[in-house]
Amino acid sequence: MEGLFTLPRKASTSDPLRIAVLISGGGSGLASILAYELLEPRFFHTVLVLADSHEAGGLGHARKAGIDSIGIPLPRIANKKEQRLKHEDLVHEQLKKYNTELIALAGYMRIFTPVFVEKWKGRLINIHPSLLPKYPGAHAHRDALADGAVISGCTVHFVDEGVDTGRIITQSEVPVLTGDNIGDLQNRVKAAEHALYPRTIDAIAKNPGLFIDRQDG
Repeated sequence: MEGLFTLPRKASTSDPLRIAVLISGGGSGLASILAYELLEPRFFHTVLVLADSHEAGGLGHARKAGIDSIGIPLPRIANKKEQRLKHEDLVHEQLKKYNTELIALAGYMRIFTPVFVEKWKGRLINIHPSLLPKYPGAHAHRDALADGAVISGCTVHFVDEGVDTGRIITQSEVPVLTGDNIGDLQNRVKAAEHALYPRTIDAIAKNPGLFIDRQDG
């Protein structure tokens, strides 16, 4: 049974929304969020950065900015299902400890179970490197090129129990150019992501009701 869809509160620059950013790699998306925060007062404030390993390079961006950063690797449990659920419990504990109000996935490579999503549905967002519903999954750029797409882009969406199936919040288009390879398209889309994601997070914090017309289960 799907959990309730609960939007975050409406924030202000004097009382910004407390967000946690979850990463797996170098954290270029995280860096764009932190840089956006520095320009002027925003409706959100990053209070925590979590990674699924201690070695994730992006943790350095958080430390440099003075933001608490924690690596939470998979626990050593033989049963894969139990391991996954325990790992999510550890993540959830840290999110609650920091009074997190919105989770922004930024290159986080683990797929959450419905158990975790149920706890955060409506306050859990992701950015995906395609114009969803086209090209979901881990190989969006490859799939776009194989399909002969002339337009691609990125999508900020709510996370639900499926894979890249949650409600779309915002999108940004980029052209697919003749002769593009996966790296060319990836770089162009990543630049769009770095512009779109921080603005979208800020807009959600300012007025979450703009992006969904009702709360339901």
